[in-house]
Amino acid sequence: MTRRRKEQKIGMMEKEAQRVVWEGAIPLQIHLHESEVTTLPSPPPALILAPRLGYLPLLGSLLKPYFSSALPPGVDTVWFDYRGLPLKWYIPTGVLFDLLCAQPERPWNLTVHFRGYPGNILIPCEGEDSIKWSYINSLKEAAYIINGSCKNVMSMSQPDQVELWRSVLNGNLEAYLCVSSKLKLGAVGEVNLSTPRSRPSMGEINVSGQVKQGRVPVRLYVWNVCEDFDDLEDAPPIDSWDKVSYINRPVEIQGEGRCFTLLDAVKSLLPDYFVDNSLGSAESLTVGGEEEQRVPSKDASDDKKAGEDDHVKASNEFEEPEIKLVRIQGIEPKLEIPFSWVANNLMHPEHFLHICVYLKAP
Repeated sequence: MTRRRKEQKIGMMEKEAQRVVWEGAIPLQIHLHESEVTTLPSPPPALILAPRLGYLPLLGSLLKPYFSSALPPGVDTVWFDYRGLPLKWYIPTGVLFDLLCAQPERPWNLTVHFRGYPGNILIPCEGEDSIKWSYINSLKEAAYIINGSCKNVMSMSQPDQVELWRSVLNGNLEAYLCVSSKLKLGAVGEVNLSTPRSRPSMGEINVSGQVKQGRVPVRLYVWNVCEDFDDLEDAPPIDSWDKVSYINRPVEIQGEGRCFTLLDAVKSLLPDYFVDNSLGSAESLTVGGEEEQRVPSKDASDDKKAGEDDHVKASNEFEEPEIKLVRIQGIEPKLEIPFSWVANNLMHPEHFLHICVYLKAP
């Protein structure tokens, strides 16, 4: 197969992956909270197929008419909970599902509220406008991480902003790509190995003979599990947001002569949990001013040996946590998968990669 054919095949596979991500949906069974029911019998739950890339408060326009006859008088502020845990509205629906349902629950049983907004737990949400500006701000943040500037997002025309947001609301991938391409936030940068001047010293070689490099905006949700379990059905529930660590940090794709994997990325985001086993090379001294002839310094050799001994000792004393689960877009990918593929195909419309991780402390 020629290189061009390979690139065409890869492009088709990536487009298919994007399509699957954008069409992803979660069946919801939504109950009105019993404290807000004013009729007998109670209204039956609403059944909705919610987009994975969407946000729960956007379902309010469907739920309010459905439950309106049972609601008490008052001001409506829609919010949701799962098993008593108020759900953060700015986290995409699919990410909430991946994080809170260790064993996927279908349909996902949620409770909707129109009264008693928990302002001590959730930041205020004033409907679609709040969600739209949260999305735009995330897009600006991602642009700055990727390009070092958010100028392209800041200078978007009003019609483009409207069309971009409408494409996210409607799950229209083609319309989204048409507008987002103007922001120049495309795939993780490719450097052609056939051009000597562009040959990088670090990166990841993909099947098309190119090196993938770049900074990837990542939002990592880490649940530290104290109890051990072999089956996801036995995982304890998350009953407080205090049990979830939220890490908002870019990942730099790198790797000297080897593939930079999803596992590498997760470990780089969690330096407090995982020891870096790579050791730097010893210093060397130049003899007679000739750069080609180098001999190791005795002091450097001694320092290296001492450093290696200390590193081995520290590694033996430090026990890494067990990664029980990594879930992205409802997928539990192998940790050996190239991270560049994950970043380019499983990102959200605001150009962040949302990763849910379950860690079992040693």
